[in-house]
Amino acid sequence: MAGIGVKLNHIFGKNTLTTNLVGFGYSTLITIAPMLLVIGAIFAMQKILGFETVGYSDRELFACTVLYIFIFSLLTASPFNSVLSKYMSDVIYEERFEDIMPCFYVGLIMNIGFSCLLGIPFCLHEYFVGQVEVVYVFAGYCGFIALVMVFYSMLYLSICKDYKRISFFFFLGMLLTVLLSVIFVRLLHWSKTFGMLVAIDIGFMLIACLELALVRSYFRDNSGRYREVLRYFKRYWQLIFTNFLYTLGLYIHNFVFWTTDLQLVVAKSFVCATIYDLATCIAMFTNISASVIFIARVEMRFHERYKAYSEAVIGGRGMDISLAKSRMFRKLSEELMNLVRIQFIVTVVIFLLCIVFLPQIGYGGAVMRIYPCLAAGYFILFTMYAEIIFLYYFNDLKGSLITAAVFCAFTMFGSMLATTFSMVWYGIGLVIGATLGFGVAYARLQWLEKNLDEHVFCNGLLLKYGTGKKKPGKVFDRYEIEKNNRKNKKGA
Repeated sequence: MAGIGVKLNHIFGKNTLTTNLVGFGYSTLITIAPMLLVIGAIFAMQKILGFETVGYSDRELFACTVLYIFIFSLLTASPFNSVLSKYMSDVIYEERFEDIMPCFYVGLIMNIGFSCLLGIPFCLHEYFVGQVEVVYVFAGYCGFIALVMVFYSMLYLSICKDYKRISFFFFLGMLLTVLLSVIFVRLLHWSKTFGMLVAIDIGFMLIACLELALVRSYFRDNSGRYREVLRYFKRYWQLIFTNFLYTLGLYIHNFVFWTTDLQLVVAKSFVCATIYDLATCIAMFTNISASVIFIARVEMRFHERYKAYSEAVIGGRGMDISLAKSRMFRKLSEELMNLVRIQFIVTVVIFLLCIVFLPQIGYGGAVMRIYPCLAAGYFILFTMYAEIIFLYYFNDLKGSLITAAVFCAFTMFGSMLATTFSMVWYGIGLVIGATLGFGVAYARLQWLEKNLDEHVFCNGLLLKYGTGKKKPGKVFDRYEIEKNNRKNKKGA
């Protein structure tokens, strides 16, 4: 993300109200535009095709299918993305561009294979137990695999800082989705839900193909070094669990409430809790600007101090290293607090707007009773994620793993406890998990500040590991040496 800092620095450098608005708009465009385009396309299809006239069971089946496609495509991609991102960043830094395509192919096979292992059994259950038509099941499965490919290819384009192309591809894909849905339903007379689902599949596949073509155009050479990619999974195994646990923590409180009285079972296969899930969606959008603020202010400005410290470590004096370290952590603390302050103001404003206007368009009652607690939880959650990114900066994989594990575990247990409370406190599990995760990450950053010299300079090895028979631990025997010396004297 720090790669967009140059552009944002140019925008914010003028320091006027207009340029600040342009800067935040640019940040929003490159970060959350794809998500907004997908949501906008779904709403447009529903409005144009008269989705409200569809039967209740069909509507819920379509909604659950789309929900599961998004949630589980993110979950199945999460164990691989961090390690592959680390590998790709390293080879780009070392200018070994011919190693990128082996990384792409290995990751693609692993990601698709893992996703298929999870998706096929579910689809079989949906067909045989849920009695859903095989063409509908296959369409849902194709949408799942297509979105897995979309998210996977986005990883490589994001590292290349080609955010504009990503947004443009999503615009083309979602525009095609809306047009095809009209053709399928109005001209071919397909059912509305099936026509919309197939149109979404084709839109996602178009995005995936465009992203793949762009990746291939950037990196034409292939070194064939596939084993080196696999070694990274062994070397940086903490990244696998960190990203997976964080992603799982985003949805685990939903999974808990899917087992409560709020649950809705569709086709004996899909389980959801519509009221809680809708409140979660609104709460997440209330705080989604935190990612924009993080890119626009925190990471952009902190990266300069981090770069100065890295240059001091490479060739500076001890005094220069100490001064650069103190300035870096001072900037980290300042920008982290600025993130909290600005996001708090944004969250309060959006929260008040939601409380006032959402009930007037039909989103009230139980949804708005659950929403406030979840909004607070996501406010803390996105701040915690900023701390995890900072831990990545210092290569503190242990600290980031502990943070993600604490967040996920306590969110689950807190949500299980919250099911016994009144509806107003249903989101307290997310608040507890995010707060404890934030505390762990903050404590870890403090520890790094105190022990950064040891963390940077004392993690290397003077001797390389080898294979073979282990040498004896005793390397010197004083008495044996004295004995040999006496024998030599007598012999002389």
